[in-house]
Amino acid sequence: MAKKKTKYICQECGAESVKWLGKCPSCGKWNTLVEEEIPEEIKNPHALTTAFETPRRIAEVDMEELPRFMTGSGELDRVLGGGLIPGSIILIAGDPGVGKSSLTLAVCANVARNGRKVLYITGEESSRQIRMRAERLNALANELYICAENNFERINHHVEKVQPELLIVDSIQTIYKSDIESAPGSVSQVRECSAGLMRMSKSLGVTTFIIGHVTKDGTLAGPRVLEHIVDTVLFFEGERNADFRVLRAIKNRFGATSEIGLFEMRDTGLADVPDASKLFLPERADDIGSVVVPTVEGTRPLLVEVQALVAPTPFMPPRRTSDSVDIKRIQLLLAVLEKRLHLTIGACDVYVKTAGGIKIDEPATDLPIAIALASSFANRKLLPQCVIFGEVGLSGEIRAVSKARQRVDESIRMGFTNILLPKKNFAEVSKLSSATKANLLPVENLRDAIRIAMPREKI
Repeated sequence: MAKKKTKYICQECGAESVKWLGKCPSCGKWNTLVEEEIPEEIKNPHALTTAFETPRRIAEVDMEELPRFMTGSGELDRVLGGGLIPGSIILIAGDPGVGKSSLTLAVCANVARNGRKVLYITGEESSRQIRMRAERLNALANELYICAENNFERINHHVEKVQPELLIVDSIQTIYKSDIESAPGSVSQVRECSAGLMRMSKSLGVTTFIIGHVTKDGTLAGPRVLEHIVDTVLFFEGERNADFRVLRAIKNRFGATSEIGLFEMRDTGLADVPDASKLFLPERADDIGSVVVPTVEGTRPLLVEVQALVAPTPFMPPRRTSDSVDIKRIQLLLAVLEKRLHLTIGACDVYVKTAGGIKIDEPATDLPIAIALASSFANRKLLPQCVIFGEVGLSGEIRAVSKARQRVDESIRMGFTNILLPKKNFAEVSKLSSATKANLLPVENLRDAIRIAMPREKI
């Protein structure tokens, strides 16, 4: 009898080795290489398609627009690029309890009510548990089918029998193939089951949602190839104790990756939040170290409150803490404030957060964060009803940012009367008819910006 061939696979990154190693040479993690058998019948496990197609000129490819159907959630449709495309595979990941299953179950009900067959495969819960959640979410529909199954071969049989237009697999880490001896959730199982779902979806034209787990570091659990196989990767963000959730597209072959969807967690499930600015500003009051930032996510302007606290400390080194802004960005702005404006802020603890915990990461947030830090350090309030945006250079200059028109229009719509902006954006924005309703304050450098933003005392 021939000896079975084995290989060692890293359970963190999916790297392969012919012998066991204590440390993975790819990701650097220790004790993650696990021995797995190589199935003889799988001659090419990386073959992702079985359809045969002859080469042709690119100009001869049919340009027919891909048909889409709606999910029933305007926010999800926005992130997907306008709805679901038959045969596409969407991976949705997020922390436990963030609302992945609730969102997909609501989408199943909306699609089923429109007369389309939907099959929900659950590998983590029983059918009775899904029915209980559906009762709470008002997600009962005649064309919605539920099945508790972990075996991939049986799932394939159920799909061929039911012939759904939408398939949900919850979750990919619980599905296994019988011809692979490793446990469910291993790199080999996740890779092969995902490839099998991809082949099934493309051949049958079934739109598939795959729910995935994340690691304690917040990254997607399983091999990296999983993200390459799927058409769209969506990440759910949000604190478990907070009411709102942010759905962000990390990869999207059928739309932009810069769009976000906003949801509010209620007793009846996740509800769309079409007017996001009102969600983050209702409890705001003009105070020390508090600045409103008009950010832009995709095509959507969003007003977010940034709060900064600067406090002297006898301990060294001082703390730099933020869960919603990149620490490196804060350190850079602190260095500019100390070098260009001679603020002795280096010996102080610095805390920065956004109201609601939403993450912001774009150059336009440089100026408002710097002014919030200076306001807290000087213990002075800012100009009332003021929004601020602009990029800060290393020499203290204020640089223009993109989509200034959308930022100004949204600020004026929300009732703000003072808008501090880069001087190079002023010429573009001043031509807007709505600009007459606000006081536009153009600035060229950080010193002028802080002087205008805190008019009662010079720094």
